Amino acid sequence: MKQGAPKRSTRPARPGEDPQRLALLAKALGHPARISIVRLLQANASCAGADIVDRIGLAQSTTAEHLRILREAGIVLSEVERPRTAYSLNPAILAPLAEFLSALAHSSGRDTPSAA
Repeated sequence: MKQGAPKRSTRPARPGEDPQRLALLAKALGHPARISIVRLLQANASCAGADIVDRIGLAQSTTAEHLRILREAGIVLSEVERPRTAYSLNPAILAPLAEFLSALAHSSGRDTPSAA
């Protein structure tokens, strides 16, 4: 192995820790507007799309695109309540990502190269 090359972990993935799923969740959360939407839904059990648009302060079409990305990742659920659509957070879907990040935050540093 070349000097300075990062070491590959031989630790097996934990149950429910699908790297592709973790990456999808992280990518879906990878925009400040989507973080704002998730925080809004965390504080409110349910929000109408128009209320999210008003609170986020972005155009309706832009907000709809962010909501689409969050829905496709499973982070946000939607339910049609004529004439509106109500959105809610699906926190259970984020559990594997939360566990992964918690493990990183509490890592002992064994698998990381030492700083020179």
